[in-house]
Amino acid sequence: MSAPPATDTMLPEALRVALRDAQAQVNTLVLGKPQQVRLAFVALLADGHLLIEDLPGLGKTTLAHAMAATLGLGFQRVQFTSDLLPADILGVSVYEAQARRFEFHPGPVFTHVLLADEINRAPPRTQSALLEAMAEHQVSIDGATRSLPDPFLVIATQNPVDLAGTYPLPDSQLDRFLLRLALGYPDEQAERALLAGSDRRDLIAQATPLLDAERVIALRRAVLAVHASEALVGYVQALVGRSRKHPGVRVGLSPRAGLALLRAARAHALLLGRGHVVPEDVQALFSAVAEHRLVGEADTSAAALAKAIVHAVPVD
Repeated sequence: MSAPPATDTMLPEALRVALRDAQAQVNTLVLGKPQQVRLAFVALLADGHLLIEDLPGLGKTTLAHAMAATLGLGFQRVQFTSDLLPADILGVSVYEAQARRFEFHPGPVFTHVLLADEINRAPPRTQSALLEAMAEHQVSIDGATRSLPDPFLVIATQNPVDLAGTYPLPDSQLDRFLLRLALGYPDEQAERALLAGSDRRDLIAQATPLLDAERVIALRRAVLAVHASEALVGYVQALVGRSRKHPGVRVGLSPRAGLALLRAARAHALLLGRGHVVPEDVQALFSAVAEHRLVGEADTSAAALAKAIVHAVPVD
């Protein structure tokens, strides 16, 4: 890899401190999961969306609530159920008799942070209602296009697809999530602190907003300024190319996945205080970016494929 620029892109001190304190606060609310918290901030700074998948009761919704409370942005939660309709998310036009016209009543998607809780308990038609919102930050209803607030972030939780009452997310919607992560069971020390400490809901309700829309937008602009060398871009391209011909892979990564990986790597570098991307940023994020996009042959784990692809591509 070629040497990084002599000077890094550094954040203003006040913005750097706010970002550091925001991560620290979420880590006090979601105990023992620093890597997952970092990935959540990567999704935020990279202007992406986050999918949290795990068994019930492991803190998926807690992480989403902790992020929303810390960001200081508009927040809406939608509990996805089997009878949820697209209009319940996007909004609906209602005829107003006195005005003699239809008035649009916006749905919960018109917010900064949308928590789509247990998203895979709703049927595919309702899941797909979010596609345009996630990809274009806008929705088209009744022939009119309506923009969503900026910034806009979807944090979705889902249970494993083999649990009762779940529907697999369409591949097209999975691809709209920048990262997918799992929380897993807490370690012994974190679980003891959870059992002996205050209720997480009370702590989140008392959390101090440490960021706002203006600061989040400034952080996203700073991510765009993080340097990625030609050699680093070549490394990302090699990983994407390898995914398409690796043994056991039926559908590899698309160019959009490559762009997502590079954007996430820039955000990861910024979170670590660097103005340039290194291969370790890409490697740290590859599984979270790739696993939900890779389609393996029967009985082939996407997680195992992602790890094997990273090991198969050398760093020049």
